[in-house]
Amino acid sequence: MCRHIAWLGEHPRGVAELLTDPPRGLYEQSWAPRRQRHGTVNADGFGIGWYPPAGPPARYRRAVPVWADGNLPDLARTLRTTALLAAVRDATAGTSQDESAAAPYTSGPWLFSHNGAVPDWERLPADAGLPLTAERLLRLESRCDAALLWAAADGQLAAGAEPDEALARVVRDTAAVRPTARLNLLLTDGDRIAATRWGDTLWYRAGAGEVLVASEPDDAPGAPWQEVPDHSVLLATRHSVTVTPLTARVPEGSLRS
Repeated sequence: MCRHIAWLGEHPRGVAELLTDPPRGLYEQSWAPRRQRHGTVNADGFGIGWYPPAGPPARYRRAVPVWADGNLPDLARTLRTTALLAAVRDATAGTSQDESAAAPYTSGPWLFSHNGAVPDWERLPADAGLPLTAERLLRLESRCDAALLWAAADGQLAAGAEPDEALARVVRDTAAVRPTARLNLLLTDGDRIAATRWGDTLWYRAGAGEVLVASEPDDAPGAPWQEVPDHSVLLATRHSVTVTPLTARVPEGSLRS
C-alpha cells in the first residue's frame, strides 16, 4: 500500500507546510501510518508533484525512503504552489523498484497516484477489456499496477471523461474482474481533485478557499477532517466537495442476485 495527499488552495503555500511540517502528516506516515490497513511502512520511494506559475506540473521522485533524502528539506522549504499531489510508496510485490514507479504519474496537466494493489495486474487489460493498445502498454512508465491504472485513466481523460468519471470507470472495470483489488486513486489537474476510496481509508478537510484530500488525517490545526465512505468517488475544487457512491460493474456472463 501507500499513503498520498492532494491539495488545492487559492493562495500559494510552501511544500514543507503540506508535506514535512504537519504532525502526523505524509512525511511521518512514511514510517508511522495510523490507519494503513495493509503494510506497516512506506519506504519504497516517494514523489511530489506541484504546479509552477506557468507550464505543466513538475515532479521530484526518488526510490529511497522519504526520510533518507537529504535534499528534500531544502527543496520543500523553498517551493511554493497552489496545488500539490504527493505520495510515499509501499511497493506491490513483483513491481519495479526504481523511481519510475513512484507517484505521481503525469500527462499534460494531470498528476495521478494509486494507493492499493491489483492482483495479477499483468493480465488486467485482457481480463477487464481495457481499451489499451499494445503501443500504449509498451510505453508504460513503469512495470507496476499503478502505471497500468494510470494508463487506463489517462485514456478515459483523453476521450473526454471528467476526472471523477475517469477514475470511477477504471475502478468499476478493475473491480469487476479483480474483486480483491484495492483501488484508492487520486488525480488532480491543479484546479480539481478526484479520488476514489475502494479498500483503504480516505479523508478530506475543506477550509476557506482550500481543500486537502489524504489517505489519513494529520494533526495540523484547521478545519475538521471528514471520512469518505468506502466505495465512493470524490470530486473537489477549492470551494466545494462532492462524494458519490461507487458500485462495481458486474462482469459479463455473471449472475445478478
